[in-house]
Amino acid sequence: MATAAATSASEPEAESKAGPKADGEEDEVKAARTRRKVLSRAVAAATYKTVGPGWDQQEEGVSESDGDEYAMASSAESSPGEYEWEYDEEEEKNQLEIERLEEQLSINVYDYNCHVDLIRLLRLEGELTKVRMARQKMSEIFPLTEELWLEWLHDEISMAQDGLDREHVYDLFEKAVKDYICPNIWLEYGQYSVGGIGQKGGLEKVRSVFERALSSVGLHMTKGLALWEAYREFESAIVEAARPVAGFLSPFDREQTFDSQLEKVHSLFRRQLAIPLYDMEATFAEYEEWSEDPVPESVIQNYNKALQQLEKYKPYEEALLQAEAPRLSEYQAYIDFEMKIGDPARVQLIFERALVENCLVPDLWIRYSQYLDRQLKVKDLVLSVHNRAVRNCPWTVALWSRYLLAMERHGVDHQVISVTFEKALNAGFIQATDYVEIWQAYLDYLRRRVDFKQDSSKELEELRAAFTRALEYLKQEVEERFNESGDPSCVIMQNWARIEARLCNNMQKARELWDSIMTRGNAKYANMWLEYYNLERAHGDTQHCRKALHRAVQCTSDYPEHVCEVLLTMERTEGSLEDWDTAVQKTETRLARVNEQRMKAAEKEAALVQQEEEKAEQRKRARAEKKALKKKKKTRGPEKRGADEDDEKEWGDDEEEQPSKRRRVENSIPAAGETQNIEVAAGPAGKCATVDVEPPSKQKEKAASLKRDMPKVLHDSSKDSITVFVSNLPYSMQEPDVKLRPLFEACGEVVQIRPIFSNRGDFRGYCYVEFKEEKSALQALEMDRKSVEGRPMFVSPCVDKSKNPDFKVFRYSTSLEKHKLFISGLPFSCTKEELEEICKAHGTVKDLRLVTNRAGKPKGLAYVEYENESQASQAVMKMDGMTIKENVIKVAISNPPQRKVPEKPETRKAPGGPMLLPQTYGARGKGRTQLSLLPRALQRPSAAAPQAENGPAAAPAVAASAATEAPKMSNADFAKLFLRK
Repeated sequence: MATAAATSASEPEAESKAGPKADGEEDEVKAARTRRKVLSRAVAAATYKTVGPGWDQQEEGVSESDGDEYAMASSAESSPGEYEWEYDEEEEKNQLEIERLEEQLSINVYDYNCHVDLIRLLRLEGELTKVRMARQKMSEIFPLTEELWLEWLHDEISMAQDGLDREHVYDLFEKAVKDYICPNIWLEYGQYSVGGIGQKGGLEKVRSVFERALSSVGLHMTKGLALWEAYREFESAIVEAARPVAGFLSPFDREQTFDSQLEKVHSLFRRQLAIPLYDMEATFAEYEEWSEDPVPESVIQNYNKALQQLEKYKPYEEALLQAEAPRLSEYQAYIDFEMKIGDPARVQLIFERALVENCLVPDLWIRYSQYLDRQLKVKDLVLSVHNRAVRNCPWTVALWSRYLLAMERHGVDHQVISVTFEKALNAGFIQATDYVEIWQAYLDYLRRRVDFKQDSSKELEELRAAFTRALEYLKQEVEERFNESGDPSCVIMQNWARIEARLCNNMQKARELWDSIMTRGNAKYANMWLEYYNLERAHGDTQHCRKALHRAVQCTSDYPEHVCEVLLTMERTEGSLEDWDTAVQKTETRLARVNEQRMKAAEKEAALVQQEEEKAEQRKRARAEKKALKKKKKTRGPEKRGADEDDEKEWGDDEEEQPSKRRRVENSIPAAGETQNIEVAAGPAGKCATVDVEPPSKQKEKAASLKRDMPKVLHDSSKDSITVFVSNLPYSMQEPDVKLRPLFEACGEVVQIRPIFSNRGDFRGYCYVEFKEEKSALQALEMDRKSVEGRPMFVSPCVDKSKNPDFKVFRYSTSLEKHKLFISGLPFSCTKEELEEICKAHGTVKDLRLVTNRAGKPKGLAYVEYENESQASQAVMKMDGMTIKENVIKVAISNPPQRKVPEKPETRKAPGGPMLLPQTYGARGKGRTQLSLLPRALQRPSAAAPQAENGPAAAPAVAASAATEAPKMSNADFAKLFLRK
């Protein structure tokens, strides 16, 4: 039986089982039936032309124009139909927008969203010629998505009128299938080619398209089935069209036409059943019904084997179906699974499927191209993937470098490689170092082309010209954009010097290059001089080696001892007595000068330490005097009590743990006893009567006693996993546990909130929130930086830092993030919504964060996270230097500077003095005041240090000098300072 008949017979049964369908599904079914009908009639017409006039075409109802009916059917299914362009009041507005988009593209042709908007507006306005040109320009720069290609193809199909137009549509299909692996585009391609079956070579064209489609996406487990069925429908339609003619043919001709065609359908069934695809059971049942003979045993074995393979693949396919786009992690797991199996066709297919949704992920392109370079090594396939990679992620220098290597590896013409390199320079890299890397890759390629056995050649001159151009490009183009060349160590010039010295035997040119390297700020580094010395040692002479080392001794500032040692070693091995004396004199003079400079630096550092200690001492004295003055004021009488209370609130008590962090709380909650006294003092008319207010000292004692009476809750470290630490809360917050409970109950059941109070009963701005479940605590961490009473609330895990000193609670990345921008210079009045509206014009904003201080006040800084690196790069170019509310902002890729890691406590040696132990601090770090516990009366000036036999006397220890330089005080002064009343 024919497949079409079997399908039509099974359709009513399927509808009865599935129930009523939606309108969209009914339209799809009708379109499929129309396609099959037109397909059969078109194939019948082609069969008549192929077999001859033995079959009356008109009796079967097939006209000459039936071959073109498929285009109308396909267009009726998927294209919008005939557009009726109506010019309304928005026409002028659209035209202005079109002009704006065209002008913007003339400035920056790499604006993807601008291309899409322009095509949409031109299509809406009916500008068919312009929209075709706009699509053509965009396709030259970017690969188009499946939706854009299908829209373009449907428009061109609806306008195709003759054979030339059909060839133009064929060319578009060829471009479309090269951008991404799209089963729907291949299906459209195969179905459209059926419409040209009546033309010369039309039948071979259709089969060629379907075979290529199967080799490309036939293994697709979820979408490959449609292509197999379409191909079988086509071949089955030819069988049905040729069946009436077979009776008029001789046995030989019948075997050559009808039987061979029947075998093609059998072959398609067998090939499909040997591949693991969804709904294989239905295909096997259809084959059993269609075939007049029993299914061969070999086919059944292959079918069962494919079913077993399908079970292995199902978990990965189901994970893709359940996840949401772009499903990168699911695809990565699928890729790992396929690479373990090692089937190249399936590995290639899963990479292509992953790239459809993750085309802007450079690492995925790198992994795919690396697999092809190392495993398949097929020239056309490898170069095609590399080309698509740089078109999708042009800002990634690693992809361009790999592309150049692949082109060289497969013997691509030099002119083509040079053009590709020029495209890379115009791709708009994000960092200055990216330009150095691409230049280095190109220069390496040019160096490999040179035959250095010849004294001079065209390739050598081209290499030297490229080196010269690279240096000029980095100096002009790159420095102008990034304010840095990207090559501070002059790597390109070093490579050039090595090539001239080692391969060209031109030491004079190499020395000129090294002189230029040293004049660019590298003369102070010992490693640069030693690199030059090694080059002279290998390819130069002893005289120039000695000259280089003498210059290094005078200029090096980071490791002069090492350079001096190399010079002395060379003179000890090769130099004369005069050379040795000169070297010793220069090294001793230089090292003496270095030691003197280091001693001055150490003395300056010690002076700064002493100044800090003196300031700390002054602050201590001021506080002591203030406290003594406060005690005197307490004895003056009740008329000064109000001032005493203000002073007490301002300066607090000795027993506070952190005096530097005390805050004055005006509306603090009074103690219970004080509240009762105030209520009794109020008169019946509501007026305040005269009351006896206890002195502040007694009030403080009462608060302290009440605080002692409160039950203390010890922290249980075993509950840290279900507890979060909340800080930076307002000190004036009343009843923190009551106000914070509704806020955190949104994350889960709260067991307890423990606010921390001072000894006087004032809230200290932080608390512990304990949940019932750990997942609630994890969810509460997402409330970090949430505004509470005008301040950002900090929420962090509850971790004992004494046991985990390296624990960090900063949740943002401190490394380079190419998809995130750092914006500075913002006006303080700029809101998050205003900035987001500006940034959305350049791409999809995933997150935006305004940086504030601990009080919630803006600092004029912001971080903006885009969907991908391309959008971030475009936003930098367009927003840097923009004016917002009279403020000129600066925009750059987020790359925070590395924080200085504190040095490990090691013993250090003072210049010319004994070994000193490093100064150690307590658990809270270096305090504002660090006092000497030795009374001043007992401190004695140290005896003068004896003069050293050679050189200056040893410098005294820093701590000792600081102690001896303090002003002298007698015991009486010491007593008066602490005991005066």
